[in-house]
Amino acid sequence: MIPKFLIIVFKFIAAWWWVVTPFVLIRPFLFLYLWWRNEKWDKKQKYIMLEIKTPREVRRPFKAMEQVFAGWWMLYDPPDWWEKWIEGKYQLSMSIELVSDGGEIHFYLYIPEAARNFIESSIYAQYPDAEIFQVEDYTKNIPQDIPNEEWDLWGCDYELIKEDIYPIKTYPRFFEERAETPEEKRVDPLAALLEGMSKLKPGEKIWVQFRLTPVTNAENNYKDRAKAAIEKMLKKPGKPAPKPILQEAIDILLFPSKKEEKKPEMYPPEIWLLPPGEREKAAAIADKVSKVMFECGIRFIILGKRGIWNKANLKTVLSYFANFNTENLNAFKPWGKSITKVHKHEHFFLNIFFHDTLLYVKKRKIFKRYLQRLDYLFPQKGMRFVLNIEELASMFHLVSREAVPAPEIQRIESKKAEPPPNLPT
Repeated sequence: MIPKFLIIVFKFIAAWWWVVTPFVLIRPFLFLYLWWRNEKWDKKQKYIMLEIKTPREVRRPFKAMEQVFAGWWMLYDPPDWWEKWIEGKYQLSMSIELVSDGGEIHFYLYIPEAARNFIESSIYAQYPDAEIFQVEDYTKNIPQDIPNEEWDLWGCDYELIKEDIYPIKTYPRFFEERAETPEEKRVDPLAALLEGMSKLKPGEKIWVQFRLTPVTNAENNYKDRAKAAIEKMLKKPGKPAPKPILQEAIDILLFPSKKEEKKPEMYPPEIWLLPPGEREKAAAIADKVSKVMFECGIRFIILGKRGIWNKANLKTVLSYFANFNTENLNAFKPWGKSITKVHKHEHFFLNIFFHDTLLYVKKRKIFKRYLQRLDYLFPQKGMRFVLNIEELASMFHLVSREAVPAPEIQRIESKKAEPPPNLPT
């Protein structure tokens, strides 16, 4: 015998399901619709790959690379309502990539073709002796079905251990940058990575990828989050709970008051009252969000032919990212979901019988995402966080032979100059 209340419930659902269904399905529908429009628009975009060859001598300070990233931020062009929902437009990204192919090191940019002019101009403005060439995508020079019987890989995406408003270690903390400091005396955070990459044997490869999307507080609200974090350190009380509507109406009628103009709120000057450790954190957060920001996705993979490929090479890249870690602010760590390893607690029952298949799927997934320059969880957003131009300049910059003597870096050995204007022709 079916209980009476269940019969009532079934009748209600049968009569009114059509009212509830749109509210349940609206979000999945909008997601799939937007994905379809984005795919249509994406097919019209053309990307190219540029290689940067560094001069033998790089006398420019790290600040110069900050200005390069500031120039690249001009890729920022968010869609309006019509462009987003009708045309399918989205904010374009770019990718900067450090690559070692059997010990030969390359600096690559994967960019929208329409952005080539200002991307190159930003580099030449700070590094006039650099050379930039359009090249074929290096990822097409190997089998596209890795891992397979001949090739293997290991890789992961990165995440931050704290909220991304906390900065990582940047170049001012590696050394005190002064004009009179010789380049060869500076501690370059790229040195260990490039030296390790130069030691690879033929058939071994290391690929490091930074996917960058320019953002503002409107898209990421990093300034709001930073302000909230600083106020929490100061233990400021939060906003009072809203009064009931009736009480607000009575207060307005009985106690009218003039509205004060809201002034733009600044970071509280009471920061200096905090204990030294907290004061350093608050100042670092405020300093980070005061600069131009990119939303970043960072990953690396090491790959090569079986029998030649050495998994120990991953320590070269892991130690590079460890350079930027601090105890009191922020640090990088491999993102567990993306690591090409199947842990015992993951998919417990499937892991017992299909461990090799699960491992193959994870390796295949990160390899394809690297080739496509997409988030690991695409079409959903993967592990992303904001870094400012100072942080990015610390992680990716042009290096001189004195600071990083690795001979396998592709450099310009001789300067090019224009002919004198009075040369007879």
